[in-house]
Amino acid sequence: MTDDETIAERKMQFLFALRSRGVTDSRTLAAMERVDRGEFVRGLFAARAYEDMPLPIACGQTISQPSIVGLMTQALNVQQRHRVLEVGTGSGYQAAILSQLARRVYTIDRHQRLVREAQALFDRKGWGNITTFAADGSHGLADQAPFDRIIVTAAAEDAPGPLLAQLKIDGIMVVPVGQSDTVQSLIRVTRLETGYDYEELRPVRFVPLVEGLGKEDEGA
Repeated sequence: MTDDETIAERKMQFLFALRSRGVTDSRTLAAMERVDRGEFVRGLFAARAYEDMPLPIACGQTISQPSIVGLMTQALNVQQRHRVLEVGTGSGYQAAILSQLARRVYTIDRHQRLVREAQALFDRKGWGNITTFAADGSHGLADQAPFDRIIVTAAAEDAPGPLLAQLKIDGIMVVPVGQSDTVQSLIRVTRLETGYDYEELRPVRFVPLVEGLGKEDEGA
């Protein structure tokens, strides 16, 4: 089997694994098929890019498990006219998938290095509907609000108030919440005219949502 055939086989297994773990929405699956996770995993872990597991990236962060990315995207129910805010750019993988579904994606991360590297990849791929920001994601992007959808890829103790305030009426936010890194729940919050509706989706494990900007570490 050639290298290309091996990669093609891995991608087929990758999509099968997504379906078997509950990612059934056709638009989400199509977006994840178009975005090659292998381009977001570098170095020692590149060979494991098509496995359904989180992997380390720079700045002490991780690229999320693909099935969790799929389930979060599916829960967000992004439509083609939507403006989406992502808190926690990381490798850029989640933003890239969202860019296939939404009109515009704003993604923010406290680590300048991660933002730089993700933007370079977005530029190379021609994903021009993604705008990146190096800033404190816990405060969102008030200047660009309100958003149709908000996704948070780091765990907070509660759904962050500043982000809830930047959600449109009938908008949806998907966020992991929990008091520790061992007990977290993925929740979906819908903003109503009269308040917020909370729905618990599944147990998860994410790095914590940290306030402030990260220190540059070019050797990470």
